[in-house]
Amino acid sequence: MFAKLPQTLTAPFGLLTDEAKLAFRSRPQGISKLYTTRHIAETDSYWDQYFTLFDTPSDVFSLISTHDIRRALLDSPENVATLIRVVTSRLFNLVSDHTFPSVPPASMVSYATSFMMTSSTERNATKEVLNSLRVLQRVLPVVFEVEGESNAFELEVLWKKVEVDDEIVPTAPEQAPQFVIEDDDDGSESGHGSNTQSQTPHPKRTKTLPSLGEKLFTCVNDLMFCCGFSLPTKIQVDHYKINYVIWEKGVGSTTDSGPNHAYDYNKTEVLRLLLVLLSRQIYIPPAALFTHPSFYTLHVVRKTPRRDVLTLLCPSGKVPYNHLVFKGEDSRTALVGMCLQVLCVLLDFQSGPARDIVSDSGDATSSSPTAQTNAFRYFLAKLHRTQDFAFILSGIIAILEQQLAISNNLLPGSRKSVPYVPETIVLFWKIIELNKKFRAYLLDSDKAVDVLAYLLCYSLEIKDKPQQHGLCRALSYIIQTLSAESAFGNKLSSPINIQIPTKWVSQGASHGTAGDFMITSIYSIIATTSGSLNSIYPALIIALTNAAPYFKNLSVVASNRLLQLFTSFSNPLFLLSDESHPRLLFLMLEVFNSVVFHHLSDNPNLLYAVITAQKTFEELGTFTLARGLREIQRVQRIKEEQATKAERDRKDSPQEERTSTESAHQEKLRLLMNENDPAFIVASDIESTSSSGEDLEAGLGGHEQTETRPLTSPSSENSPTTSTRTITAVSEKARGKMKARRSLSSDTINGDRMAAAGIGRNGFLPTQEWVTSWQQGLPLDTVMLVISELLPKIQNLQAGRQKANSANAITDFLRSVTLTDILPPVPVLYPRRFVWSDASIVWLTSLIWGGVYVHGMSPLGIWNSTNARLFFVKHTQPQQRQITDAMSSVVGGLFSPTRQRPERSSNQ
Repeated sequence: MFAKLPQTLTAPFGLLTDEAKLAFRSRPQGISKLYTTRHIAETDSYWDQYFTLFDTPSDVFSLISTHDIRRALLDSPENVATLIRVVTSRLFNLVSDHTFPSVPPASMVSYATSFMMTSSTERNATKEVLNSLRVLQRVLPVVFEVEGESNAFELEVLWKKVEVDDEIVPTAPEQAPQFVIEDDDDGSESGHGSNTQSQTPHPKRTKTLPSLGEKLFTCVNDLMFCCGFSLPTKIQVDHYKINYVIWEKGVGSTTDSGPNHAYDYNKTEVLRLLLVLLSRQIYIPPAALFTHPSFYTLHVVRKTPRRDVLTLLCPSGKVPYNHLVFKGEDSRTALVGMCLQVLCVLLDFQSGPARDIVSDSGDATSSSPTAQTNAFRYFLAKLHRTQDFAFILSGIIAILEQQLAISNNLLPGSRKSVPYVPETIVLFWKIIELNKKFRAYLLDSDKAVDVLAYLLCYSLEIKDKPQQHGLCRALSYIIQTLSAESAFGNKLSSPINIQIPTKWVSQGASHGTAGDFMITSIYSIIATTSGSLNSIYPALIIALTNAAPYFKNLSVVASNRLLQLFTSFSNPLFLLSDESHPRLLFLMLEVFNSVVFHHLSDNPNLLYAVITAQKTFEELGTFTLARGLREIQRVQRIKEEQATKAERDRKDSPQEERTSTESAHQEKLRLLMNENDPAFIVASDIESTSSSGEDLEAGLGGHEQTETRPLTSPSSENSPTTSTRTITAVSEKARGKMKARRSLSSDTINGDRMAAAGIGRNGFLPTQEWVTSWQQGLPLDTVMLVISELLPKIQNLQAGRQKANSANAITDFLRSVTLTDILPPVPVLYPRRFVWSDASIVWLTSLIWGGVYVHGMSPLGIWNSTNARLFFVKHTQPQQRQITDAMSSVVGGLFSPTRQRPERSSNQ
């Protein structure tokens, strides 16, 4: 009896079909026939195995390789076209068939029984539908890759429309009268018996059928709302199994059908095919992204009916929850992640006719979507219900809160990051960008400060991970976008309520207000990344400039951090190394000016820090190319002498331990010697990690200034003209107190040009004319007025009091000071908003698709072994586990690296 047990179990259970699957790879009637036999007929039984052989997505992706599809496209392209037609035709027929969907399994017993049904004679319609989806998921990426910018094959197979006689196509009864009128117009020329004749003599009696691609999108949309397949059967109305209802309770819905593993699994399969169809974009180079829009994405964002747009948009806004319950990715988490990816792709799409409409509103130019350009962007901008905003915001905050808890080690044993945090951040960016009412709701709520803290904390967490720098850049633009709102500035004096990890709290001080934490966080991002994040420096400094008019009661630490950023940007080696670097210095001076104009007496700590840095401001006011070069040479000589002395001490000392002790002692003495010189506070930290002038420049330089300058730099009319107006408005008393800037001297030595050639990077050669062009436009006058007015009074206070109580006396004095009779009129606030350009749109598109690509690498490898052209894929050294351990760094567009899914290889 037991000897016969294996034979009796193998066939009916169908769980051990390895022989048939292996035969599919090895036998002539398997996958090899696709590229070895030409012109396989659509009615050939060969195609049946594509619907019945596979049991899981892994079967399809392992048994059908990209090499097989690519070879078939080259050797037998007609077979690939036939495969697509056969699969889609079977899919359309199954969806409308009464046997679909099959009853989903409710338990493990019924789940095993469903496998038994697979090998029996009874047809499993649900399995065939899933296999149809999976085969398309496998074939289409290779078709997209081979086609590239050419669409000939796709136009012929998927987008070709066929004209047929209208009476052959079944029509609804209410449409019959329309055809009767057309028949009456042509009645004198033809009778009813002409239905079977050629369409040529009767052009008015033909009808254009939807293309295969259009029908495929309609079918995919129906499958997402099919009762018994993706929705519970209890909501089915009569015999209509397609019911367009929102999946989850949340945006636009107050009812919840409840989670179901089988339904979630099926939804994920459908969404994966939708994402594959939308991925046509990644096989287009960045330069052609706007001129070669994806037919697939264009159809979804422009041709999808409004009802379907809303039913797709609302459930996709359901943010994931309860991530850390499961060690692996459960079906619920995978579904929500897929929803977020699809939604981010659709909301980001602006190519060809889907581009936002540009409108001129007075002195500003803005762009906005319409229902005809991108319906998903348009309807997201139209959300207005408070309960919907509350649901979205609470979900986003829950994600960021869980991620921060992991960083803060509040969840022991949880080493894996919360999945789909990047997609959540991009979705949040799109919502605040498109929906002004949601942005106002966020900034008016008590959660605005928490959101700012979460974004800054996540930036601090990923700033040292090169594969995450693209996301870090996106975070900087989000912060800049928020900082341009006055409601954001009004929240900066509020305390932070969330628990900030100790590693991100400045030593000797708590994080204090939101303004304090914003300043210290931006300082940490800039000062500790050694130039690897130079592309985001302008956005972060602009955020400080936008927020500066609202700074109140800044702490000592935050005040010093602002001054340290200023002294770093005023370092000659930094200023002279790139043409765009003086812009950062200009912005930092605007930060100080805004504080002086709006809240002078409310910020005694910052005011005192500015006054003590008198020498730095004066030297900047008389800066010349010759002086800058001399300072650079002086610093380099000091470094060379220190290196020579350290090498000599190392050779003289036989003990390695003694050498390390002396080196540490010398470093301490050097820091103490330069403690009072503000130019060394930040610059020395950066110089200590550099071995040459080029490395030092890289500490604050910018590899991507070509792109970031038009995105984040203010317009030219905001700098020199503002400074000129300030000077003309100064009173006579102020003119007497102001230190006049020394005119440029003619003591430039002949060697300046040679010395400058070694400072500039990428062929840039600083000249005295260039230095004069930006140096005279620096808004230094306001700060110099404050210093000249208050410095003598502070010196008198220090001379007349003991050291123990002089600090308190100075603070009290600065809190009571008013300079309204000296300062010029307060300028009008002009926040610098983030402005989209073609380059920034391409960058974000590549960032989003780079993340989707990396997510798709495991477990299926959806786009593996295909040549993506939108971004560059760099693989690390291969490990033993070829799929899950192959980590990739995806470079966004032409400009910056996008992120890689964190810890991808360690947990999968």
